[in-house]
Amino acid sequence: MLLEVRNLTVEFAAPPPPPPSVPVAGVDLDLDRGEILALVGESGSGKTLTGLALLGLVPHPGRVTPESRIRLDGEEITELRGEALRAIRGRRIGMIFQDPLTSLTPVLTVGTQLREALTAHRRIRRSEAQRRGEELLAEVGMPDPYAGYEAYPHELSGGLRQRALIAIALAGEPDLLVADEPTSALDVTVQAQLLETLDRIRANRGMAVLLISHDLGIVAGRAGRVAVMYAGQIVERQETRNLFRDPAHPYTRALLRAIPRLDTAAETLVAIPGSVPEPGDWWVGCRFQPRCGEALARCSRERPPVVDLTSTGGGGTSRCWLPAEPDR
Repeated sequence: MLLEVRNLTVEFAAPPPPPPSVPVAGVDLDLDRGEILALVGESGSGKTLTGLALLGLVPHPGRVTPESRIRLDGEEITELRGEALRAIRGRRIGMIFQDPLTSLTPVLTVGTQLREALTAHRRIRRSEAQRRGEELLAEVGMPDPYAGYEAYPHELSGGLRQRALIAIALAGEPDLLVADEPTSALDVTVQAQLLETLDRIRANRGMAVLLISHDLGIVAGRAGRVAVMYAGQIVERQETRNLFRDPAHPYTRALLRAIPRLDTAAETLVAIPGSVPEPGDWWVGCRFQPRCGEALARCSRERPPVVDLTSTGGGGTSRCWLPAEPDR
């Protein structure tokens, strides 16, 4: 197993007497080489913080708590600092951030930023860095790699800026790529092209990808497995085909009902009432209970168990009382 995450918890300190805010609470993830795992959920669910925690990038005053465990290729990396962490960041784990326009430095050319990424972990001459940078831009589908290398970010379209950002993330030849909403600001045609590019690079390199998205429709046909996140917790985890065929958690079913369909007559989308609560407002029992149309009486007062779905034929897990009480 390339990546093993156990009980990942991120907290933000608050002045006493309020307790710390805990936007990510007890997340478990596994990711093997060459695999795409999708982490999906609404904005505010904790997906981005989970990805940032893997690289030690949780913003101050947040921290990954001591009981959290992150292992990369069997090596514990949770408490790495300084040079030891920089040896992992970019080299072993790369990251594509959400907005390429704000992630790229506007006063430096794409080539300069690529060269910085290439030289961060190895000795390489300037001419060699440019050659390798143009190769990376070609690999991610930049139509004119030389022009892209010499361009400033504002001179490129949104799709080309995102390709440049992917090239920078790949410069260290990472084993794991965290892609945080890599297509969120793009039209559907460019989205499809970029996802195909990521899938091709993953297959060619044998690289694992953690694909973070708010849209289940984006990950269909791309990811082998899906982890659904809500209010800081993983509420369902299944192989993609099983999750789309037979979702076990009410939140997953609600997300699927909100996806536009091309194979049915046009009709009003079924929106999920309410919104993801702030960490301090999480429900005592099931955190989805106030928005759930299938809730039981106990859902408001008892934390749901993590149920193994193997007995139902679907595999995976669901954090819900409904599959735990099939004869209710």
